[in-house]
Amino acid sequence: MHILASTQLLFKPFKNKTVKELCFYSSFTLFGKANPKMSKSDLVYRRLDNIIKSQEDKRLYRGLELTNGMKVLLVSDPQTDKSAAAMDVNVGFLSDPKNVKGLAHFCEHMLFLGTEKYPCENDYNKFLQEHGGSSNAATYIDHTLYYFDIVPDHLKNALDRFAQFFISPLFTESATEREINAVNSEHDKNIPSDVWRINQLDHHLCDPDHPYHTFGTGNTYTLSTLPKESSINVRDELLKFHSQWYSSNLMCLAVLGKESLDELEEVVVELFGSVNNKNVKAARWETHPFKDDQLRTVVYVTPVKDLRNLNIVFPCDDYTDFYKSAPTNYLSHLIGHEGPGSILSALKARGWSNQLVGGVRTSSRGFSFFGISVDLTEEGMNHVDDIVKLVFQYINMLKKEKPLKWIQDENRDIGNMTFRFKDKESPRNYISNVVNNLQLYPLEDVLCAQYMLNEWKPELIEKALKDFVPEKVRLAVVAKAFENICDETEPWYGTKFSKQNIPLETLKVWKEAGLCDELKLPEKNEFIPTDFSLFPLDNSVTEYPVIIQDTALTRVWFKQDDKFLLPKANVMFDFVSPMAYLDPLNCNLTHMFVQLFRDALNEYAYAAELAGLKWELINTKYGLILGIGGYNNKQHILLEKIMDKLTNFKIDPKRFNIWKEHYIRNLKNFSAEQPYQHAVYYLTVLLTEHSWTKEELLASTDQLTLEMLEAFIPQVLSKMHIECLVHGNADKAKALDLVRIVEELLTAKMNMSPLLPRQLLLNRELKLEDGCHYSYEKQNGVHKSSCIEVYYQCGLQNRENNVKLELFCQLIQEPCFDVLRTKEQLGYIVFSGVRKSNGVQGLRIIIQSDRHPEYLDSRIEEFLHSMLGYISDMTEEEFSRHREALAAQRLEKPKQLSAQTNQFWSEITAQQYHFDRANVEVAYLRTLTKQDVIAFYEELLKSDASGRKKLSVHIVSTAEGGAGINNGNGEAGDKSKAASVINDITVFKSAHEMYPLVQPYMNITRKGNRCKL
Repeated sequence: MHILASTQLLFKPFKNKTVKELCFYSSFTLFGKANPKMSKSDLVYRRLDNIIKSQEDKRLYRGLELTNGMKVLLVSDPQTDKSAAAMDVNVGFLSDPKNVKGLAHFCEHMLFLGTEKYPCENDYNKFLQEHGGSSNAATYIDHTLYYFDIVPDHLKNALDRFAQFFISPLFTESATEREINAVNSEHDKNIPSDVWRINQLDHHLCDPDHPYHTFGTGNTYTLSTLPKESSINVRDELLKFHSQWYSSNLMCLAVLGKESLDELEEVVVELFGSVNNKNVKAARWETHPFKDDQLRTVVYVTPVKDLRNLNIVFPCDDYTDFYKSAPTNYLSHLIGHEGPGSILSALKARGWSNQLVGGVRTSSRGFSFFGISVDLTEEGMNHVDDIVKLVFQYINMLKKEKPLKWIQDENRDIGNMTFRFKDKESPRNYISNVVNNLQLYPLEDVLCAQYMLNEWKPELIEKALKDFVPEKVRLAVVAKAFENICDETEPWYGTKFSKQNIPLETLKVWKEAGLCDELKLPEKNEFIPTDFSLFPLDNSVTEYPVIIQDTALTRVWFKQDDKFLLPKANVMFDFVSPMAYLDPLNCNLTHMFVQLFRDALNEYAYAAELAGLKWELINTKYGLILGIGGYNNKQHILLEKIMDKLTNFKIDPKRFNIWKEHYIRNLKNFSAEQPYQHAVYYLTVLLTEHSWTKEELLASTDQLTLEMLEAFIPQVLSKMHIECLVHGNADKAKALDLVRIVEELLTAKMNMSPLLPRQLLLNRELKLEDGCHYSYEKQNGVHKSSCIEVYYQCGLQNRENNVKLELFCQLIQEPCFDVLRTKEQLGYIVFSGVRKSNGVQGLRIIIQSDRHPEYLDSRIEEFLHSMLGYISDMTEEEFSRHREALAAQRLEKPKQLSAQTNQFWSEITAQQYHFDRANVEVAYLRTLTKQDVIAFYEELLKSDASGRKKLSVHIVSTAEGGAGINNGNGEAGDKSKAASVINDITVFKSAHEMYPLVQPYMNITRKGNRCKL
């Protein structure tokens, strides 16, 4: 796999301006601030309406440079059902003061907690929540991103609150003290994550005098303890940091709304034209973080999970200015290729690796790294030096072949095609993804820069390749096997490591590696589409999928796309087989079948993926799901290859052993996942009719043999039911042709026969009894944090239950976060929402914390108790805002063909077929009153409600310094009733009945009425 470079360019607002223009520019500023006497039009220095956009893009664009130096992208989309905005500030954690590490990240947290104009700490989030919106932010190495979305009618008021972040934040003393806990909790969450640990080790090992040698997240020690010891007031440092770096000339803003460009411009200029311009120059680091004497090293790292990875890293220049030729993208395309002749192909043939990723890994203004990461098999662990040699042999081949224009042209053609037929994204994702481009590229290129390769500069490719030499390499080898030799400790995450110089004789071998005959450049990509025509729209085109074929073997749903009108289609096949999840062994066999099949087809299908033709095969509780999506032109070719391979599949014994060992390690690594993931998992195990635990799956791997899998595959493929959906650029004849490929090969090669009717029934959900309160506890020795998930079961899904529960969750979501996270500081992860599974639903609240779950239970109960008063005291106007916010969220249209496909497919696989669910349920939602929600609460959720059904899962930390001891710092749990402790899951499930399955919404003939018994 290759990864695209994500580099950043110094924003120079005065670039290419004449002396006369600069004088004009400065005449509109007064000591760095906008002159209050200026009109709004005077605040715009430059207006650009020729932004290059996709041919299929119907939105209107305008670029602005304000006189305060801020760059702005305006996007007008009259049809949008969500508006969005994002601000990118060109400063990140490399600009932290040395004595207050994590300050940039802390500043990002604090901006949400009140401004002079809107001093209430939760005003911004409350406003968004009441108007169907959401928000987030992230601090990067050299920039910080803030973004939100909202229903279109309230964009201006949201922007007004947003603008105050950059004008007059409060940074109150009380919020400062409390939010340090949130930052610390976020860091604690990351401590057991190997991705974070290895990334921080990179910072630790570089030149200590370089800003890259830092700790970007921050924690209590860096933001409270250490500053206090040095008599540093952190709030003063926050104010100083914001005052220094949050300058309008370092800011880029992107806004998407339904308004015209002129209307958007007026709002943006009014709200953001007054942001202070301090004429700050964005930091740039021309010196690389790793000096010459820090190269030619290998670092052995002990991971938390049982991982085995080799990371090969070279220093790299910052090539952002050369985005039109993208030299490092050319190299990542070839080095990360997975087809025949690639590095990965050679590694897999030797049994040394399963995956490879190559590309610019970390980038900042002035420097970057080019990384090649491979996972290691057991055999690969013994051949690290040989793998590195193989990489150098591939690099030598690239140098020998010289850069080839046809490869660049092919990538250019794919980029042009991708840009032309680019799927629409949700406004929030679109705006947050594009805003950083304003920092990197000229305004006219911000939409197309990452797709259009208009220049050919082979000399830049050769220049980059000159850094890919043994003399400049750094290696990191990550594996539990090095635990005994890792004698050093990284200070912030506690990662054990050992750094050594690479022996001179090894460097000599790599330098003289020469060539390897197996390694070759890829062939020309035959999967690039050549026909982008659209099928004529059928006069009888329907709004929702319809059945166009229904037999004992196959049911085919079809929906011709009449909304997105792109040359793309999605084809889904649900291969239902009761054998797939019959017992833990069969579950393992199904998983192994899928992994080995994907592994075997990868070389062939990789070219298709590059050309925008995706495929996926996954195993589920009910069998296998095969999906193909993207450009429809050559989908039939890929589908024929997949089905031919599937029905003639021969297992490579060597690959079987490799993937079995990989699967067992993954099962064992579950213990290192986040505590909240454990809570979610065990709740599912407790409530689902059939669910095999990780322990049961692991125990049955002893019986997992090659011979058993070879016997299992024809069994599972010979008796199935196939449910299909063809959605997109196709007609009924084309849809049936695709299905015929699948049917004919399975029937001819596997002699496939239909299932019995009861074999198509779905899993059911366990029914808790009225008035119950159950508690289940699991211990975890990896994480310091504990976690609780409290679930209040609310019955079968139907129109009334669905809407009342969703509206209740809408009403409590913001106060839940504000009370339990912001005010009580219980943990970084606080979540409330609807849980839906097997046709049953309920309210769930999750907290991951350094407090014991018993205490968390008491705080959740107290919060839930307070919600009766909160909702009762709510004005009708506020209630109506929440109701309409939920309506807007439910009625939001899918922005991509794949998103709409997923909506249809979820209804089909759930066997509910309620394709018009959103409209039906929103119509009912708008009839609900505040009293209806209160009655729902009093019936099912109030602590003494007769119909209340509560189940809580406690993940208790037993790690050193963890939250495993209940030290009496709160009342234990639910005051209304002591919890019944679940000691044995099987006994618990055997004592409960199951809910019935939700019946189909539409009048559809069940398969059982067609199958002869």
